[in-house]
Amino acid sequence: MTQTSRPEAVIVAGGFGTRLLPLTERRPKHLLEVGGVPFLEHQIARLAQAGVDHVVLATSYHADLFKPVLGDGSRWGVRLDYVREEEPLGTGGAIRNVADVLGDDPEGAVVILNGDILSGHDLPGQLRDFETPRDGQRVDVSLHLVGVEDARPFGCVPTDASGRVLDFVEKSDNPVTNQINAGCYVFRRDVVDLIPSGRVVSVERETFPGLVAEGRLVVGYVESAYWRDVGTPEALVAASREVVLGLAPTPAVAAAPPARVDEEASVGDATVDGGSLLLAGVAVADGAVVSGSVLMAGARVGAGARVVDSVLGPGAVAGAGAVLEGVALGDDAVVADGVTVPAGERVPCGERR
Repeated sequence: MTQTSRPEAVIVAGGFGTRLLPLTERRPKHLLEVGGVPFLEHQIARLAQAGVDHVVLATSYHADLFKPVLGDGSRWGVRLDYVREEEPLGTGGAIRNVADVLGDDPEGAVVILNGDILSGHDLPGQLRDFETPRDGQRVDVSLHLVGVEDARPFGCVPTDASGRVLDFVEKSDNPVTNQINAGCYVFRRDVVDLIPSGRVVSVERETFPGLVAEGRLVVGYVESAYWRDVGTPEALVAASREVVLGLAPTPAVAAAPPARVDEEASVGDATVDGGSLLLAGVAVADGAVVSGSVLMAGARVGAGARVVDSVLGPGAVAGAGAVLEGVALGDDAVVADGVTVPAGERVPCGERR
């Protein structure tokens, strides 16, 4: 089968980012910086590299903040459209909600990305596999699958020798396979229109199992490249660190070990390493140690403070001699001089400890 148009893409970016609180109290998770740029820039750049020329953002929470940051897509050579959900519609509902701005080629490929996955998998390879019929039958949907050591916390997706998806199995103490859904799909354009409109739909629980039950060809594209769900403060810090250190794919950001420090930041006589990210207006005082952490715009670290594997939201302050390890500070949160914040703590926006 020959594809008659260039692939399009939809990024599902409507979630509230609850797992990332307090960092998402004032902004969508998709615009949090990873390795020096808003997270969605990584995804848009990777889509452009794969030949996609039209990207649709399915937004909802703080929808007005996306376009001022990302613009019209011309930076990446793509056309970027924005479609807002008036109420949450689930993954499938969000995809169906943008159908009117997609092209009309029924055989066209539509790449769907979950808006919180950083992946280095071979998307062009998945697209080529998508265009390869099985026994003369076209592929309707392709799912990127990854193998994990312990699949018990995940839903599993078993496939046969040709790659055909056989079932979708919920979490189990005895998984039928170690293959799990990695959050990148390719839909045939006319299959998007099969999703019911105007209501909540889950592709994982409703759309995909329904297509398999109907005998449509749903295949898995199994690959073990870099993959990370950037859905918690800890994962955000780890992803940013891995981008800076060159351990993760970087289509939008050049790696700059041992740290990435904005030219408008000030680090004084401090130690900044471990793949840390310091954005504009950050100030780190003499004698402080910042390692493996993300300091967002305007954050400040006092003299002799220790900030390790932590994230400081815009304007947040770690006072002189403070100790933060594995901590998330919301916007304008303050940790007073000499205070040690318990590991794993999340300090809400504007709060003082």
